[in-house]
Amino acid sequence: MIKDNQKHFNRLHVVIDAFVIAVTYALAWLLKFKSGIFYNPGLYLSVQVYFSALAFIVPVYLILYYAFNLYTPKRVQGRRLEAANIVKANTIGLLLFFVVLYIIKQVDFSRSMIFIFYCINIAAEVLVRNVIRYSLRNIRKKGFNLKHILLVGYSRAAEEYIDRIRANPQWGYVVRGILDDNVERGTIYKGIKVLGRIDNLFVILPENKLDEIAITLSINEYAKLEHIVSLCEKSGVHTKFIPDYNNIIPTKPYTEDLLGLPVINIRRVPLTNTLNMISKRMVDIVGAAAAIILFSPVMLVTAIIIRLTSKGPLIYAQERVGLHNKTFRMYKFRSMEVQAPKEEQSAWTVKNDPRVTGIGKFIRKTSIDEFPQFFNVLMGDMSLVGPRPERPFFVEKFREEIPRYMVKHQVRPGLTGWAQVNGYRGDTSIRKRIDHDLYYIENWTMGFDIKILFLTVFKGFVNKNAY
Repeated sequence: MIKDNQKHFNRLHVVIDAFVIAVTYALAWLLKFKSGIFYNPGLYLSVQVYFSALAFIVPVYLILYYAFNLYTPKRVQGRRLEAANIVKANTIGLLLFFVVLYIIKQVDFSRSMIFIFYCINIAAEVLVRNVIRYSLRNIRKKGFNLKHILLVGYSRAAEEYIDRIRANPQWGYVVRGILDDNVERGTIYKGIKVLGRIDNLFVILPENKLDEIAITLSINEYAKLEHIVSLCEKSGVHTKFIPDYNNIIPTKPYTEDLLGLPVINIRRVPLTNTLNMISKRMVDIVGAAAAIILFSPVMLVTAIIIRLTSKGPLIYAQERVGLHNKTFRMYKFRSMEVQAPKEEQSAWTVKNDPRVTGIGKFIRKTSIDEFPQFFNVLMGDMSLVGPRPERPFFVEKFREEIPRYMVKHQVRPGLTGWAQVNGYRGDTSIRKRIDHDLYYIENWTMGFDIKILFLTVFKGFVNKNAY
């Protein structure tokens, strides 16, 4: 029933999208040629020519929407992701439109009208889809359009799955219970009861009252997996597998097909790709050079004040661990009194630390002390964006205490990073910081770097946790 409803909904969604595309195109034409808002030198093509283009625009845009996963179920798809996909699909559509007009040498077709359509259609699609999303959530809250699920196996994966469903009732998921061979019947986790043994599938499946079965076996019970999948497929119930090793396998695993044998890489690192690595390095060089020129007055004034207010070198060079576990000298403006190497290598800076100088408090709080690291970026030791590098003493300490800590050294360390713009700087949770670093490493894109740099400008420079 759920599958049929989803098919009907997708067809309706396609019709709605086609209507929205046609209406926004007509509105763009009216705004360009009839409203008087935009400059209009004259209508060189007839109305029929402009609107005959819809025969090309509507199907192409619907195909693009399908290609960008805009017809997948909205239960768990985020609004931001959906809006981003709408922008991407419309941008490709805009470029295709321009290319076609260039190929057919149609110079009289208004490019500005096409751009107006591009802007209006994005806004309308985002609005319409949020209205649909809001309506569906209200329907589900009233007990309609629900998806009934049975979990097979009591494990960490089962508990995490239940946690997420309970935290997001708008998804419309209802967990009917859990089957497990090793947990006592009647055991309850957050309102979800263990109904019995896995063999009860023989009784439950023929009743045909389930929409989905989620296999959430604990990792030591995977020997039963093939048998359970076979049972579920015979019943025709949609079955999905939620692995109990999600703390090992990344959210978006990198898979390979080895002559029909699926191979899952434990860690996906986009920056191991040569093209990605070169493009990021080019941006680093250009960005670091521009930053040195832009901030040179600030660095000059800072150097003068440090020289006048305390004894010691202007620049402080500290050993850090970088790409492929190789150490390098990371540069900072000196913000503390000169101390013995053994004293500073194994101690955190704490609040009201007496070692910090007067100007040191200010430049640490505003991150000005980090500006010399632009030279580290130029030399190739660091990147503009990446996990922050740590001292060897702490690397040895954390590699034993925190799982996957050393994965951060598969990419160049950065001046700023995803952890830093999310507030994990200074004396904050190392585990949370590593979680954010790993997310960055596995999900790197050039756009992600730009986003982090943008966030750094607005909320990353001033560090409330810098002492």
